[in-house]
Amino acid sequence: MSSIQTLDGTDHVSALYNKLNWRLLPFLLICYMFAYLDRVNVGFAKLQMQSDLGFSDAAYGVGAGIFFIGYVLFEIPSNLMLPRIGARKTFSRIMILWGITSACMLFVRNVPMFYGMRFLLGVFEAGFAPGMIYYLSCWYGPTRMARAIAIVFLAGPLGGIIGGPISAWLMSSFSSAGGLAGWQWMFLLEGLPCMALGVITFFFLSDRPADAKWLNAEEKRLLTAELGPASAKDHSFKAVARDLRIYILAFAYFCIIASIYSISFWLPTMIKAQGINDTMQLGWYAAIPYIAAAFGMYFVGRRSDRLNERRYHSALPALLGAILLAGSILSDGNFPVSLILFTLATAMMWIAYTVFWAIPSAYIKGPAAAGGIALINTIGLSGGFWGPAIIGWTKTATGNLHLGLLVMASLLVIASLLLVTNKLPLDKRASQSD
Repeated sequence: MSSIQTLDGTDHVSALYNKLNWRLLPFLLICYMFAYLDRVNVGFAKLQMQSDLGFSDAAYGVGAGIFFIGYVLFEIPSNLMLPRIGARKTFSRIMILWGITSACMLFVRNVPMFYGMRFLLGVFEAGFAPGMIYYLSCWYGPTRMARAIAIVFLAGPLGGIIGGPISAWLMSSFSSAGGLAGWQWMFLLEGLPCMALGVITFFFLSDRPADAKWLNAEEKRLLTAELGPASAKDHSFKAVARDLRIYILAFAYFCIIASIYSISFWLPTMIKAQGINDTMQLGWYAAIPYIAAAFGMYFVGRRSDRLNERRYHSALPALLGAILLAGSILSDGNFPVSLILFTLATAMMWIAYTVFWAIPSAYIKGPAAAGGIALINTIGLSGGFWGPAIIGWTKTATGNLHLGLLVMASLLVIASLLLVTNKLPLDKRASQSD
């Protein structure tokens, strides 16, 4: 839709979206950054926790990934209820409960407790990421959606950039303080802010534009005009559940997620295997791939919006990520080259992930959007269990990460092929819109 301007050239729509951007995106980014950090900080805890509690690599891989089993079991119910309950109450409940659970990871003493706490963390966080995608679709039109998603989902790389050094510092500085190990302090201190954010969310967010007291009547009218009519038809959840193309998207997402979380949960171990034993140094090195991912997500997300093209902006980075991940095996023992390849591979995977979510959010419209997005995320996010688990099993069986990395590279190739061949109805209309 073309911008609406006054006689003096002031762009009202641009001003409106600037207002939305500053009001919504930084806060959602902070919330999701803590969600991602509390999800993957177990990768740093492993450096001390595994030896303290006597876990095998296979047990760690299963425990890291079992988070996603709890997540997928409760995700669709959480998101089907979101339009009725509202984002404010839903996000507040999720953040308070996952903050408590993350902090309570300090009480883990054995493998069954580890599995149980990771499972509960997934249960309580269920629906948060797809809920945010649905929430953004209530505020941003299709030509601005990829940029909004890219900014909020920068939280993942930022969680790695900030979380790596902070987790390493907490584990080093608080080790043995008060009779607790460094990894116990890390879980406690990184879980507490989520509870505070949950309370703030209840008072800060508006469920929908019509409820936003910080928008005036003219701004609400402009936003309504920007959001509709949509280029994709409204769906019922039953129609979404019967749509084969939704399941193709879900499996492509499964392949991307399996690879992303394999790196997220195992990156500190991969770096340590290259001879980096100092915890603080390891934390800084672990932040580098996420810096590249953050820049890539932002700029490719903007380019995808500008060209109004999604499939190739997601498929090509997935394919490049596969090549780079496979190539990292050949650099084993050469840390600078390995770090460069892991950095570029991580950036490509996160770019593919970010642009991917502009596809279903444009295709599925109406009240079923929350449930439809959750369906894709539920199926796809199970890759978060299988990816880290496969790495753990293959490392236990072979003594190295090579076979596991080849499996992840193969999954990225499959994701790329599925995205290229799965042409949705919105593809034709997208070229005619705006």
